Amino acid sequence: MFVGDSLSENQWQSLTCMLHSAVPTANYTVTKTGNISTFTFPDYNVTVLLDWNAFLVDIMGTSEGRALKLDSIEGAKVWNGINVLIFNSWHWWTHTGRKQPWDFIQVGNKTYKDMDRLVAYEKALNTWAKWIDSNVEPKKTKVFYQGVSPDHANASMWGQPSAKECAGQTEPLHGPKYPGGPHPAELVVEKVLSTMSKPVYLLNVTTLSQLRVDGHPSVYGPGGHSSQDCSHWCLAGVPDTWNEFLYATLIQNQS
Repeated sequence: MFVGDSLSENQWQSLTCMLHSAVPTANYTVTKTGNISTFTFPDYNVTVLLDWNAFLVDIMGTSEGRALKLDSIEGAKVWNGINVLIFNSWHWWTHTGRKQPWDFIQVGNKTYKDMDRLVAYEKALNTWAKWIDSNVEPKKTKVFYQGVSPDHANASMWGQPSAKECAGQTEPLHGPKYPGGPHPAELVVEKVLSTMSKPVYLLNVTTLSQLRVDGHPSVYGPGGHSSQDCSHWCLAGVPDTWNEFLYATLIQNQS
């Protein structure tokens, strides 16, 4: 099960396509119920799920409005009994205005109109980490964190300040380091994972994805020339590499 936002969906779509290409004549079904999308190969008893959950912690309606509760994770109930969990969260933490799906933040009895989004992200990840440490049995469930998928909205980060975001980029940047430096949200992920007692495998895709300025739909995405998509990834493309990492880690850690 992939758990996260549209970048998790990107990787889920990539994996289902890769699996289908390996067994192109196999029967499959695709269904969606609420936030759960399910891709099943009945002949192989394999199900690949997506739980669309942008913040991992809960958003709850109250009389004052929508509360982003950084210490509440009731949505985790659907993760029980899954053999492999792949988590992701960051993209929606930066949204403001009409794209922001909450009205205020709650931590315990304290309410905040807003706070530093990296601070809020870390608090939410610590809530998630506590749930994993308390509820996951490593012999039954392997847990991965997808890492932080970067966007390419600011071309000055890779030394092309005159470029219009990722538009017109046709080649990857030369590595091994991204000119704009490490992603701050990825540093938060690494910090939280280092505190956990249960094993969580980090799919460290951030730097390799930062270098792929050429990998986005750009003006060829759903919005067309009216909008740039420099956050999501073309398929086939970068998420296929993420899934190669996932496959290699699963094979190396069979038990």
